Amino acid sequence: MLFIKKKAKDAEIIAAKAAEEAKAAEGIQEAPKVELVKCPKCGREVEKERVKNAKYICYECGSYFRVKTKNRIRMVTDPKSFEPWFEDMPSSNPLGTEGYEDKVAAAQAKTNLKEAVTIGKATINGEPAVVGVCDARFLMSSMGYVVGEKIARAVEKATEEKLPVFMFCCSGGARMQEGIISLMQMAKTSAAFKKHSDAGLLYVSILTDPTTGGVTASFAMLGDIILGEPGALVGFAGPRVIKQTIGQELPEGFQRSEFLVEHGIIDGIITRDKMKDTMYDLIVTHKQRQGYANFDSAVEDEKFDISEILKERLKDDEPKTPWEKLRGARQMSRPSGFDYVKYICDDFREIHGDRTMNDDRAIVGGIGHIDGQPVTVISQVKGASMAECMERNFGMPLPDGYRKALRLMKQAEKFGRPIITFVNTPGAFCGLEAEERGMGEAIARNLYEMSSLKVPVLCILIGEGGSGGALALAVGNEVWMLENATYSILSPEGYASILWKDSNRAEEAAEVMQITAQDLKRLNVIEQVVPEYGGADEQSVPYIGKYLKMNIKEFLKKYSDKTPEEIAQDRYDRFRNL
Repeated sequence: MLFIKKKAKDAEIIAAKAAEEAKAAEGIQEAPKVELVKCPKCGREVEKERVKNAKYICYECGSYFRVKTKNRIRMVTDPKSFEPWFEDMPSSNPLGTEGYEDKVAAAQAKTNLKEAVTIGKATINGEPAVVGVCDARFLMSSMGYVVGEKIARAVEKATEEKLPVFMFCCSGGARMQEGIISLMQMAKTSAAFKKHSDAGLLYVSILTDPTTGGVTASFAMLGDIILGEPGALVGFAGPRVIKQTIGQELPEGFQRSEFLVEHGIIDGIITRDKMKDTMYDLIVTHKQRQGYANFDSAVEDEKFDISEILKERLKDDEPKTPWEKLRGARQMSRPSGFDYVKYICDDFREIHGDRTMNDDRAIVGGIGHIDGQPVTVISQVKGASMAECMERNFGMPLPDGYRKALRLMKQAEKFGRPIITFVNTPGAFCGLEAEERGMGEAIARNLYEMSSLKVPVLCILIGEGGSGGALALAVGNEVWMLENATYSILSPEGYASILWKDSNRAEEAAEVMQITAQDLKRLNVIEQVVPEYGGADEQSVPYIGKYLKMNIKEFLKKYSDKTPEEIAQDRYDRFRNL
């Protein structure tokens, strides 16, 4: 019986070989086998090679696959530049947990990694940096002693070598088998990053799926810049833990990267196609510079001829009353700070949120470059349509907006970046949410901290400057105003109501209050009146923007030889003499 089966098997092999030879003779080739993988989100079978070429993104639904350490390093560093550090650290079992060594050994065999984090030095488009990658395949990238120790040692070495650090965070949290020793790694890694920060060095954390538990509550959330991959789960307690602990079901989209941007917890979303270039840009932007006005080209007069249309408007430009200027400053059609930024900065990257609870859209801030010189730009924005005005609360910030602005200003101070603010608000928002969140404290804190910032601060009033809500972004070394902007203790309507018990006398109050740029220049409240070339609108924006750029460069040049302490003292003296 076995002999018959063997003869049949031999016959099958001979027949298959003859079929292959016949196909080859006729020039027929079998299509190569396509390897498929299952998308964890949409569940579809997709071609592995296509997914790999798309940087491990599902081409059917756009969701992100988790990435192995070697692939992540390949995607964001220059070829063969990565040098791993502290790879030979022995494993630890501080509590003597039974079976723990076997689990670690199994994870090492499965992943070909020594531990859940790999960290070392590499170049990114030629710029040196320390790059760390957490790998979910290794015990869910939980943080035990070795993980914490590797990160702490690497960050200490980065501090010594004055290198920026990028951490690709991913974790299920603390490593249960190591108990309290695992918990201590949260404090250890945080302390190492504090010393790195105190040395004026850049740390960027990039949150991948999932980032939870003790890693979220330590080094993942301590970046100068915190970015999240699209759709990444990020939270202290994960959905399953929350449900099992208090029985609460989280809503759809809760604890995802996009949710965290909306609520001001992280700075933005980063896609894999832009990952390496963004990392490079951040390194270059945050390099410490000596002095200011380090422009790619020398500061020159940027003379320009205004259009014939603007010349005609200037001929017909009638002097406006304070009330007319205020009404004009309140128009939705009046340009925002970012209309001018297009002509002042080579680029602009927005940074979101107060890192506490909200990304107030009434205040927008981020980093731009003026002829290669990095600057932090912060602007109050009212909105150019009714829908946008609603989104931006008509330019009336909540406390969260002022705290976002202050966070960006302190970050600018750390990296030696000059600060430019654009002021345009009827005033800080007054209402239940504002009082609950401490509006008075938020404004007071801005005045307090801005007074001593050790970088040049230029504040430009471009529309309506209302009360403390405007002053909270206007504590500058110099304050400029567009010629038809206004700046006042409160609205003329409020002034008339308080002093004369009659809000209908607002126009009269506007005259008495001396709220125009010309009035405030005479009172030494501002240093410069910026021309509007017949009125700030779509046609004049390019000319106002170019004028501002030319004068901002001169402003920065003025401070290029001053020490940080002299810059802060200059601002103190300015307000002390008012």
